[in-house]
Amino acid sequence: MNFYAIRHLTRFRYSKPISESIMETRMHPRSDATQHCLSFSLSVSPRCRVFSYRDHHGNHVQHFDIPGEHNQLVIVAESLVEQQPIAPMPSFLSPDAWGALDEMIDADDYGEMLLPSRFVQSTPLVEELAKKLDVVRRDDPLMLLHELNRKLFDYFEYVPSATHIDSPIDHVIATKQGVCQDFSHVMIALLRHIGMPARYVSGYLYRGQEDHDRSTPDATHAWVEVLVPHLNWVGFDPTNDLIAGHRHIRTAVGRDYGDVPPTHGIFRGATASELYVAVQVTASHEAPALDKRQPIPEDWSVLVERAQQPPERIIPILDSQQLVQQQQQQQQQQQ
Repeated sequence: MNFYAIRHLTRFRYSKPISESIMETRMHPRSDATQHCLSFSLSVSPRCRVFSYRDHHGNHVQHFDIPGEHNQLVIVAESLVEQQPIAPMPSFLSPDAWGALDEMIDADDYGEMLLPSRFVQSTPLVEELAKKLDVVRRDDPLMLLHELNRKLFDYFEYVPSATHIDSPIDHVIATKQGVCQDFSHVMIALLRHIGMPARYVSGYLYRGQEDHDRSTPDATHAWVEVLVPHLNWVGFDPTNDLIAGHRHIRTAVGRDYGDVPPTHGIFRGATASELYVAVQVTASHEAPALDKRQPIPEDWSVLVERAQQPPERIIPILDSQQLVQQQQQQQQQQQ
């Protein structure tokens, strides 16, 4: 059993004051058979009321509106997650696995995870890559997935900043470079191309001293879940050639990145913005106290304290009216 404490810091800085921020966040870890979110909190500066709901994929969504001028928005998400041991993944399935997969698809609604989506399109380059990597219905589904996970890891180079959030899938295939988001989109496109339901997973990846993942440790992570006969949804991480295990902490699932961004919002104002994101994941084998404060990294301290400071006292309407009357009386006495 493993426990992970996650702190996720996001800061938007504006060159000129803006008059309003409207924001949604998807940073609350999911709870399921193997992962349990024990606690979660979201701190925002400027202070505001935060509301929550669940979207149709079952993801936790927090949202808020900040009216009034501000030149910076700081969001700090803190969570504690328990991960149960995961059974070892077999190398292959029974000979009738493709037929069993089609029966699962016919018996339930997996249409969203089979059709093209905003960032996952079937293009001539995708079809060409499928032929090059021999992505066809052969052997059994699980053998194909193990092989494809390794091939994508070898075929693409992990290069931070090589792409942008809205980079098309053809750009990634043409340059053979990208980040975890791009690796995941390409794998999903190839699997949907042969009729395998696949979905995008957003979350975090814990990196210990003995781990040598090539994805950035101080950022969010993304991987793929594929519907597999007899095993249900199975996670594959083509960025690191891993089967998703206890180090993979899931926050949200969707058709592609467009369904699960950690932050998504708009602001009112004509100004440039600058985004800063930092993630810290720490592990323990025993459950820490739920009310225990996590240590604040030195370079985060000012931003975290600003996001967690109590709101300024609001003067009641009656008090403000009395204050105006007092000021009027003072002005009359001076005259």
